[in-house]
Amino acid sequence: MAPSEAELVERARRGDHAAYGDLVRLHEDVAFRTAYVICGSAADAEDAAQEALVRAYAALGRFRPGAPFRPWLLAIVANEARNRRRGAGRRAALALRATEQAAAVPDGGATPSVEADVLAHDERATLLHAVEGLREEDRLVIACRYLLDLGEAETAAVLGLPQGTVKSRLSRALGRLRERLEVAPA
Repeated sequence: MAPSEAELVERARRGDHAAYGDLVRLHEDVAFRTAYVICGSAADAEDAAQEALVRAYAALGRFRPGAPFRPWLLAIVANEARNRRRGAGRRAALALRATEQAAAVPDGGATPSVEADVLAHDERATLLHAVEGLREEDRLVIACRYLLDLGEAETAAVLGLPQGTVKSRLSRALGRLRERLEVAPA
């Protein structure tokens, strides 16, 4: 039976490098996607995620036992990614690998027609373009909640915001996104 995440965290806190390696394997994909949402560049996101994972290992002594590990780790990743983005002075466009792979096969398992595939790609591109045009705080809350599929509590932890702020910011961001999509050329 595989050890629980809490067991892996406790072993890693005691210096078990293999346990921390297991934790990294559990969370490296979402760590990369989180960094990518903020950095906008795969190379920068990979560097930020790797640096954050090293920093998280060094900070394990400050991790509160019993707390959820993923939001704590993603907050470190988000901070590192924001620092890299600020330091580089870039305003890179938002584009996630995960959205390119989404909706490839409709329910029922049938292969989509070429027309349906092109239409789905165009709709994703339109949506991403609209999201890219939003303010950074709007992009981040939408990306965490819907593109990274984080819950409200995890989104709050990653962004360093109260959960109520995430709810209100998300509501306003979705309203602005709807407005952008309504005026987008068809």
